[in-house]
Amino acid sequence: MVRVGVDENLAQELLVDFPPEAEIVRIARRPAGVQDVDFWIIPFARKSAQQTFKHLDGVKVVQSMMAGVDWITPWLPKDIILCDGRGLHDISASEWVLTAILTSLKRFPYYRDMQLKQEWKGQASIPDGFMKVGGAQVGQYAVLGDDLADKTVLIIGHGSIGAAIEARLKPFEVKKILRVARGARKEPEVFAVNQLHRLLPQADIVVAIVPLTAETQGMIGATEIGLMKPGALLVNAARGPVVVTDALVEALQQNRIRAVLDVTDPEPLPAGHPLWSAPNCMITPHVGGSTPEFIHRAFRFGAEQVRRFMAGKELENVVTDAGY
Repeated sequence: MVRVGVDENLAQELLVDFPPEAEIVRIARRPAGVQDVDFWIIPFARKSAQQTFKHLDGVKVVQSMMAGVDWITPWLPKDIILCDGRGLHDISASEWVLTAILTSLKRFPYYRDMQLKQEWKGQASIPDGFMKVGGAQVGQYAVLGDDLADKTVLIIGHGSIGAAIEARLKPFEVKKILRVARGARKEPEVFAVNQLHRLLPQADIVVAIVPLTAETQGMIGATEIGLMKPGALLVNAARGPVVVTDALVEALQQNRIRAVLDVTDPEPLPAGHPLWSAPNCMITPHVGGSTPEFIHRAFRFGAEQVRRFMAGKELENVVTDAGY
């Protein structure tokens, strides 16, 4: 019998695919004693996870449903197998990125603000020249929205989510997609991260979708932002510390770039932080991968992982030092 640990409040419908031979152990969010668990499906990025782990005995596998596991690796013993949720977020995260890009290019946040103020303003309604970057600027035909077609998009972190983002961009007739990962690859062409400075000036849109590691922390700082085109869009769907917050705030306040952020540093973003009011910046509270469909995909995958474990087969998504 394999004991599978899950959150005490997990909906029963998410467990229907688990093998009947597995014993489901519901773990309290504030455990008091010690529970025996072989295979722990860790709650989504819960800050109490480290403390909960101290109340578990016999854990051999920890399965995260999130692509990033930087919040687990610092405290999980190295002799325990850690599997991540790579691939589970491909649909929801890539759809969020596409939505973020289109929302920014079409200036929806600005028009939403006008709606709330019951103002009807169209072309040329903003005197700020930055907001016209990329749009036709011929007298009264100055426009506030850009097209995604013919844009060059740089994807920093061409893993499974990066590939899913690319697939969703292609029907929009983007001019070029530039790909960056830790190491270069040929099919499709992926540049090594040491080429980032050369590629940044070419991009109209820069998407960060890397895991948080010692190498990626602060990889987009003042120098990198300074290499971006005036009016370029930065989309951070990775982790907040991948982008240097002070450098980003300064660039936004100087109207040099635009940004859409699903993650911030610090996170949660405290009230009064300058990012909240920075111009040309839209923020969502780390929800890019969160959909009901994702949760069902995640637990179907978890059930299959338990089956592999019970059969002595190799598990998928085992975390190693592989790159992005």
